[in-house]
Amino acid sequence: MNREIQAVGLDIGTSKVRCIIGEPSDGSKMNIVGFGQAESRGLRRGIVTTTDAIVESIKKAVGEAERVSGLEIQMATVNLSGEHLRGENKSGVVAVAGVEREISTEDVERAVESASAMQLPAGWEIVDRLPQEFIIDGQDGIVEPIGMRGARLESRIHVVSSPSAGKQNVVKAIHRANLEVESMMLEPLAAANSTLTDDDKEYGCALVNIGAEVTSLMIFGRGAVQHTAVFPFGGILFTKDIAVGLRVSIPEATKIKHFYGCVAGFLMSDEEKQSVIEVTPVGRQETRQLSKEILCDIMQPRAVELLQHIAHEVFSNRGQISSGVVLAGGGSLNRGMVEIAEQVFDAPTRLGFLEQKHFGGLLDEVQSPEWAVAGGLALASMRSQIRRQSESGKSPTRKVAEWFENFREKFR
Repeated sequence: MNREIQAVGLDIGTSKVRCIIGEPSDGSKMNIVGFGQAESRGLRRGIVTTTDAIVESIKKAVGEAERVSGLEIQMATVNLSGEHLRGENKSGVVAVAGVEREISTEDVERAVESASAMQLPAGWEIVDRLPQEFIIDGQDGIVEPIGMRGARLESRIHVVSSPSAGKQNVVKAIHRANLEVESMMLEPLAAANSTLTDDDKEYGCALVNIGAEVTSLMIFGRGAVQHTAVFPFGGILFTKDIAVGLRVSIPEATKIKHFYGCVAGFLMSDEEKQSVIEVTPVGRQETRQLSKEILCDIMQPRAVELLQHIAHEVFSNRGQISSGVVLAGGGSLNRGMVEIAEQVFDAPTRLGFLEQKHFGGLLDEVQSPEWAVAGGLALASMRSQIRRQSESGKSPTRKVAEWFENFREKFR
């Protein structure tokens, strides 16, 4: 185990900030040696609204992870989220200029740049370019064309863009928390990094990361990202529905949702439906009784509505999800979400737990869909550091060669 490598994943969400610290283990596994979380303040739909508040939340989560691990960290790989993230599939074509028509890194770079050339709104930037495939003289499905021969090289790239200010404000907050940003990774891509298998990505699946106020969707197929979408809603809608329907405070509604919430009435026995819970309406001292069936009647329509909205996005983009749907994020933990999603998507559905083949150490302490993003970020951080160490002492590699290696690591 190389103790010089400290892999840190920092998931800054609207509801919680979560941090995972890991170290390399045997093979390609990462041992989780520290974790911490704190209530998130100063963030709305993935956008920083109050810098001081989010800085304190980051410090608390990182401090807890440092205490558990006994390590002091200096940098972290951070999630990139926000309701304005936009993904597009683009293509570009170039003539091969290499000697004897052998495709070089320069040819690939030109093809990628050709595909990425797009008009962006003022204040926007490209935050990631995810290769789907390359086509050489009409032959498609090629992942790494360097060294192959041909006259015409076409690239198909999934380009993700977002407003520059959102990213810059997150980076500023992290710096004020006395940390450096090692890299930034798309939130749904990080969740996929820790929860999906190679078969999931190859045969097609939909990764749905349900946060508090933002839900992100990433569709995979043929081993690559085919579509990205972000929706301005999340698990907080269940809390608000309960608060309004039962006339209770948001903190009280949160507790009710956590302990008694169910979004699928068919999972409840008749006895459970009639069992009662006590709630305290806002501004009153006395409690009143409520059956669990009524609570389910409040939550189930919202679950169906949200999942139908996401399913419409999948099917309207002709997403082939033979491997089904994977639900991650804290909003996926409501009892019955998997069963409702199976009905809405008409596809096998499961919760996105951290893959045991990738993680060890304190895995059991964070084995929950709400830790999927932090785990994927830490895993990406570890792989990036291992790659940099293996390249030290060698001649500098070209930009595109590094880009290919990053791509392989993201989908390994």
